[in-house]
Amino acid sequence: MLITCCYLYTTPPFIPKSDRPSCSPKPKPTQKLFCPLCVATQDAKIGSETPAADGAARKRPGGGDAPAPAPADKRRRPEPPSSSGSRHRHHQARRPPPAEEKVRASHILIKHEGSRRKASWRDPEGVAISATTRDDAADLARALRDQIVSGERKFEDIAAENSDCNSAKRGGDLGSFGRGKMQKAFEKAAFALKVGEMSDVVDTESGVHIIKRTG
Repeated sequence: MLITCCYLYTTPPFIPKSDRPSCSPKPKPTQKLFCPLCVATQDAKIGSETPAADGAARKRPGGGDAPAPAPADKRRRPEPPSSSGSRHRHHQARRPPPAEEKVRASHILIKHEGSRRKASWRDPEGVAISATTRDDAADLARALRDQIVSGERKFEDIAAENSDCNSAKRGGDLGSFGRGKMQKAFEKAAFALKVGEMSDVVDTESGVHIIKRTG
């Protein structure tokens, strides 16, 4: 429905010129008064035709009464899922593995009839080795050890003359080795020694040993 705005005009009361004081102010110009109904109608039209003010909440089509989304700069970004476990695994993967425990040792090997290989550089045919019992080999090893302990002879010299291992040419030196490189009994005895210590008789499938840890 179209409503035409009507204005109410008011005019000051007429005063004869003769009755007007000489200093009286000039009559004010005609003033316009707006009809309250027209003003309300005009406001309604203005409100329907003017775009909403910046920042005013607007309803999205089909959005119901859902509030307008917050400005982008005030939105809280969703935090990524915790990855402390993966970071921990990642650091563990990058961490260098612990250094392998190693020892250095020399030995004197006396083979006997129970040795898995009955031959050596001293007895290529294995004649003497096959005729030696385990007890005889152990007694010989202890006698050689006693000479070393008493200081009568050096370990390297006795190994070079009496050891049935090819390391005899190096004074019995086997170099450095880690776990799992030697026979179990030999490894256990070598790792149990302190540097400079010498074992008693140690039995393995190769024969009987006297072991000295050197590093």
